[in-house]
Amino acid sequence: MRKPQDHTLSSGATIPESGYAVSRRAVLSGLGVMTLLGASGCSPTLELPSLGPIEPSGGMPPVGVDHMPTGSIRPIPPISVDSNITNNSTMYASLTDNGIVIPAIPFQKVRPEFRRQIVIDPTGEAPGTIVVRLNERHLYWVQEGGEAIRYGVGIGKAGFEWNGRAEIQYTKEWPTWTPPKEMIARKPELVKWTGGQPGGLDNPLGARAHYIYKDGHDTGYRVHGSPEWWTIGTQASSGCVRMINQDVIDLYNRVKASPTKVPIVVA
Repeated sequence: MRKPQDHTLSSGATIPESGYAVSRRAVLSGLGVMTLLGASGCSPTLELPSLGPIEPSGGMPPVGVDHMPTGSIRPIPPISVDSNITNNSTMYASLTDNGIVIPAIPFQKVRPEFRRQIVIDPTGEAPGTIVVRLNERHLYWVQEGGEAIRYGVGIGKAGFEWNGRAEIQYTKEWPTWTPPKEMIARKPELVKWTGGQPGGLDNPLGARAHYIYKDGHDTGYRVHGSPEWWTIGTQASSGCVRMINQDVIDLYNRVKASPTKVPIVVA
């Protein structure tokens, strides 16, 4: 067998024949790749993907550092701060209203999604509109800037619901409740309130009532408070939209501040 021979470079350095053979094969392989690229019509320049900027030390960027732009990823906009929408203990605390003491709500027993909060508006309606989504058991007060205040509500039992577009004709504090004849027929014990039940903690309309009119006519339906906070999120009413008393007072203050009649969408 032939003894491997060393090869002398022009610089005077020597390398063993085995290393020379490897280097020679690498060069020949590179020439072969270039020949194929030329034959296929591609550019003879071999472009490698960028590995990112070189660190000041001259080394490669640390593993795990992503230098790519975020592209179309959009940040979630921050939710506004409203002094009337704070923590649950404050929102649902006991309060005195027109001389009537409204008891605190044990909000821990109310599902979180039915407590008052600010959300990104899902309705697409104009600011200053009330939107009731029956399937969700939510009422939205649409605000400027793409946000809404969301409240939990109770809705009518099957067969008693109303839906459509209308407007809040007027509102009342601690309204008188007069049961309709159809309700008295179902519950004769209510006959004592034929002339109206005065406002108070036991009144089914609660602390506030918003009267829904369509084309100038009373629909008979209301958005109102209720002493029965445990019915929020259920189908329990005779068709009206009921709210926690603390929530309906908050909504009432916003409706009263509106310069025009407030449109309402129930769907």
